[in-house]
Amino acid sequence: MVFGADKIPEIAKGLGKGMRTLKNATNDIKHEITKSAESHGIDSSITKDVDEELKKVKDDLEDFTGSVRRKL
Repeated sequence: MVFGADKIPEIAKGLGKGMRTLKNATNDIKHEITKSAESHGIDSSITKDVDEELKKVKDDLEDFTGSVRRKL
């Protein structure tokens, strides 16, 4: 992808905002799963599996945004 120099700050800002939103959403999901599991007497170790999957997504996003940052 090729972007003009004037668009790079806007793109970087959008990526940063997206990463913050994703981080907040993952924290909310983990909290809700744990809370729901505990209230129903379910072993909350399932949150560990969800956490691992979310970490993979986060790592993939960081790999992508890292390559964008290096090009800035």
